[in-house]
Amino acid sequence: MKYKNIYKGVFLSRPNRFIAKVLIDGVEHTVHVKNTGRCRELLKSGVTVYLEKSSNPNRKTAFDLVAVEKRREGKENLFVNMDSQIPNAAAFEWLKSDNPLFSANAKIRREVSFGDSRFDLYVEDGERKAFVEVKGVTLEHDGLAMFPDAPTERGVKHISELIKAKEAGFEAYLLFVIQMKEIHSFTPHKEMHPDFADALRLAKDKGVKVLAMDCIVTPESIEIDKEVAVII
Repeated sequence: MKYKNIYKGVFLSRPNRFIAKVLIDGVEHTVHVKNTGRCRELLKSGVTVYLEKSSNPNRKTAFDLVAVEKRREGKENLFVNMDSQIPNAAAFEWLKSDNPLFSANAKIRREVSFGDSRFDLYVEDGERKAFVEVKGVTLEHDGLAMFPDAPTERGVKHISELIKAKEAGFEAYLLFVIQMKEIHSFTPHKEMHPDFADALRLAKDKGVKVLAMDCIVTPESIEIDKEVAVII
């Protein structure tokens, strides 16, 4: 997935979860943050951020904050895409190209309902029928990626519905798209949301396939790359 009209800026502050103050070419702008998570480990005063300028002249905010250079002690900065809308699109693009899950002839649809939920992707591949729920991951510590970074009852509900889909005869996948490289493994963030970790463990036991993929990230793009170990 590629962005257009990317600008480099310096993060100043985040008055609320929807907007941030960013310095672009020496001018302070109020920008839209495309991630309502906490992202406290990413958005620290003075860090370099990357923004996509909107082509809509009527928008209240002209820029969307989509990526950040995460500061790491004793290491180079790590590019992290923090656009919460892009993992679904990146997963769709990945499944339409070379991937280990389905054939090149698979038919893929987005936003398909099952039960009380709407899953991100639905795949028909010959006689195979599968639902895929995608979760973007921006939280990491020393190469260990974690989700969620804030409690998510919606996430727990999606896992419950994936279990029901599996019991109804569908294949069911929970795909964690880790929006960065240099990750050795993924685990649920039990300290943040114990119920999500418990639900994920139950889903795995019930036959839901849990996958985590890292991504190649640049200021202008994000592309799903390699599978990383899942520790539940």
